[in-house]
Amino acid sequence: MAHIPGLKVVQPATPYDAKGLLKAAVDDDNPVIFYEHKLLYKTKGPVPEEPYAIPLGQADIKREGTDITVIATSIMVHRALEAAETLSREGISVEVLDPRTLVPLDEESIVQSVKKTGRVLIVHEAVKRGGFGGEIAGVIAESEAFDYLDAPIRRLGGAAVPIPYNPVLERAAVPQVEDIVQAVRELVHKRF
Repeated sequence: MAHIPGLKVVQPATPYDAKGLLKAAVDDDNPVIFYEHKLLYKTKGPVPEEPYAIPLGQADIKREGTDITVIATSIMVHRALEAAETLSREGISVEVLDPRTLVPLDEESIVQSVKKTGRVLIVHEAVKRGGFGGEIAGVIAESEAFDYLDAPIRRLGGAAVPIPYNPVLERAAVPQVEDIVQAVRELVHKRF
């Protein structure tokens, strides 16, 4: 849906973001596509009772870091945070950036984070080929952040297969925490 002109696209990862972005989507005069990941329905987190809105097009740094930026959406934000925690025990500092909205995309936050860390891994659940990670990679490649890269831009997406019903096969078809950990390890030791 992100490629359709005139549509705004939202992908919250936390209960707080879901409420705030839903309020902003309802208040927006434009059509907004609001994606909810079914595996996030049981996610717990603080949500104020009073009304609030999170502006569409405002990314959120879910974890500060200095060695690499992991840009993740929806459920992949939680997996990236878990991977970042694992990697911190190895001395690797991971910044996790959640765009929260794909359209409008907060390009400035992405550029600033990548300039700070010099490395980037883009993670999404959708198949890598044709996935939104390619758009984010394009934003980075066409920006001043490109000159700050110490390693190639890397995307980690789902396998080019239909999502299987079997849980074991489904797990193999989409990025897991250990896949993110491995990709980050490879990137932090890689140079152009």
